[in-house]
Amino acid sequence: MTHHDNDTTTLRGTRLIVPEHQAYTGAYIDFGTTEDAVTFEALEAFEQLAGKHQAIIGFSNYWGKQAFPREAIKTIVAYGAIPLIYWNPWDRPFSEGNKPDRFHLPSIIAGTWDQYIDMWARDAAATGIPLLVSWGLEMNGTWFPWSGIFYGGSTVIPGSNPPRYQGPETFKTAYRHVVDRVRAAGAKNVLWVFHPNNTSEPNEPWNRMAQYYPGDAYVDWLGLSAYGQQYPHTGWIAFQKVFPEYYHEICAITPDKPFILAEWGVGEFPRCGNKAAWLSEAFRRLPTEFPRLKAAVYWHERWPNADGSYSNLRINSSEASLEAYRKGVADPFWLDKPLIGK
Repeated sequence: MTHHDNDTTTLRGTRLIVPEHQAYTGAYIDFGTTEDAVTFEALEAFEQLAGKHQAIIGFSNYWGKQAFPREAIKTIVAYGAIPLIYWNPWDRPFSEGNKPDRFHLPSIIAGTWDQYIDMWARDAAATGIPLLVSWGLEMNGTWFPWSGIFYGGSTVIPGSNPPRYQGPETFKTAYRHVVDRVRAAGAKNVLWVFHPNNTSEPNEPWNRMAQYYPGDAYVDWLGLSAYGQQYPHTGWIAFQKVFPEYYHEICAITPDKPFILAEWGVGEFPRCGNKAAWLSEAFRRLPTEFPRLKAAVYWHERWPNADGSYSNLRINSSEASLEAYRKGVADPFWLDKPLIGK
């Protein structure tokens, strides 16, 4: 195991350089129920499993905690990676399926949370390193309280031509408000990731990812969540169905932003499909077919389901899966250290 000293000066700067012919490798690593218990031990253990250092580490930070994740970021920097922060306007209990709470989009737009946003931004600026931030992710789904479906959904804004829809427009206004505040507070080192889900639910024209795009001035990276089978009851989903068409859909929104596979993974369900083969196919195709792919963050987690079964997305859910992951990520296409510019 390589020893990482705590000299983080190499990470200092505001820009994460977009690699020309490679992509950064990254992971979210089972950081507990609130996805934010980042430990050095977990980072080292994952590196040993994967056989590769990680350039990006993903974790969640909730508005309900009203605090900047200083310790988590310190740990990630000491390890030698750049954080991808899933910054969620979400109150306790942080469980999917909750309806809008005190951080509902109109309250954000009205300025109710400006003090918190400004505090967060000042702390972000003080880190002195690039921070990838995915705000209000998977907004084109139904499982988070900031989803467009809760804010008028498909209601057409009067006089808009082509039609603009209330749900997505409310989201965009809130997103821009947050970005504007963070920038005004001096956090030039925050790189904004526009991060929808691969499939739009409901799958209606008003709810497509393009409807939520806040504009080139507000986005540094395009991102996607794209998973294979995650639950025992849903059935196997081929990599072909999970990623290619959605990559093309998001890239069609704007021609030159880099793309990050902001969450990806697949569960171990041997009765439904072959996880090792799925991973091997992904690793075979990702470097060659998707030229704007510049980073990928694997979701290394295992959780219990209500029926007593487990969803095991970890890279070591079986020996074959681990071997497939290790072999895939060993390709020099996957960069193990972030390149930083001033």
